[in-house]
Amino acid sequence: MQKARIAVVGLGTVGQTVHLPILSKIPEVEIVAVCDLEASKAEFVAKKYEIPRYYSDLQEMLKSEEELDGVDICTSTFSHLDAAVSALDAKKHVLVEKPLARTYEEALKIVNAAKKNQRKVMVGMNNRFRPDAMILKSMIQGGELGKIFYAKAGWLRKLKTASPWLTRKEQSGGGVVLDLGIVMFDLAFWLMGFPESKEVIAANYSHNTKGVEDSSIVFIKMRNGSTLTIESSWSLESETDFFYCDCFGTDGGGSLNPFRILKRMHGNLVNVTPVSHETPQTLYWKSYDNELKHWVGALRGLHPVLSTGDEALHRMKIVDAIYQSAKKGKSVVVK
Repeated sequence: MQKARIAVVGLGTVGQTVHLPILSKIPEVEIVAVCDLEASKAEFVAKKYEIPRYYSDLQEMLKSEEELDGVDICTSTFSHLDAAVSALDAKKHVLVEKPLARTYEEALKIVNAAKKNQRKVMVGMNNRFRPDAMILKSMIQGGELGKIFYAKAGWLRKLKTASPWLTRKEQSGGGVVLDLGIVMFDLAFWLMGFPESKEVIAANYSHNTKGVEDSSIVFIKMRNGSTLTIESSWSLESETDFFYCDCFGTDGGGSLNPFRILKRMHGNLVNVTPVSHETPQTLYWKSYDNELKHWVGALRGLHPVLSTGDEALHRMKIVDAIYQSAKKGKSVVVK
C-alpha cells in the first residue's frame, strides 16, 4: 500500500513542535508540502524536514499538489473554516486541530463540505488517544464499571501570552470554554459513551479578560439520567496546572491523572489499575503520536475515522448552550 501524501498547513507551536516531528517519523507518510502565511517560516521548516515544496498561499498549494491525500490544518481557529472547506472542495481529506470551528454554524459548513465532496474530517481531540484514557474507555465499554452515571472533568491552566488571538472573541469564538473546556467534555462524553444531552447550566467568569470568559463551570444533564460537570479556567488560582477526568459507575470508577481504576468485586472495592510508569509528558506525546497514526491509517483506508466532524458538531451545540446559559443565568434545553 502506498504512503499517505500529506501537507501541513499552519506552522505555529503545535504544527512545528508536535505534528511535524511525529508525521516525519511515520514510515507510511510522505510530507509533500507545508504552508504558512509567513513564506520565510514555510521555507525554513521545509528545509529542516527536507520537504520538497513550501507555500504561503493555501489555494496555490491545493492547485499545485494534486496528488495530496490529506491536509493537516494546524492554523488558528478563525481560519479553520476557510482552510478546511478549501481543502475539502479540492477533494482532500482533512485533520483539523481542535476546536473544529468558532461556532456551530461554521462547523456545520465544514461537515457539509465533507459530505458533499465525500471526504473525511477528523478533529484533533488527542486526549482520546492517551494510553490511560483508551484503557479506561475499554473497561467502561466492556461493562466492567457498571452503568456510568456521573463524570467530572476539568483543566486549569494559566493563559499563555504567546497566543493573543485566544482572548479576541472575533478570532477565537470564545474564551477558555473553546480552548480547554471543549477538550474536557469531548473526553468525558467519549468515555461515557456519548449519552444524549438534555440540559445545560453554566456560569462563566471574566476576571482577567475582556470580551471572553477566563473561567467556566458547567453542569450537563443527560436524557439517560447521567450527569457531567466540567470546569475550565485560565485564572483559578492554583500552584500548578491541573487536568483531570473521573468517571463513576454502579460497579466502580476510573480516574485519569492520576490513573486509577477501582472495581467492586465480591463486595470489596479492588484497585485494578494496570501498572504504568508513564509520565504526564509521555502520555501527552503518545496521545498525539496515536492520534496522527490513526489519521494516517484512516487515509490509507485501514479503518474509519475516530473523532469525526459530526461528533464535533455535537460539541459545538453544547458550546452554544453553555454560552446561552451563562448569558441568561438559567438552564438551557439542548435541542
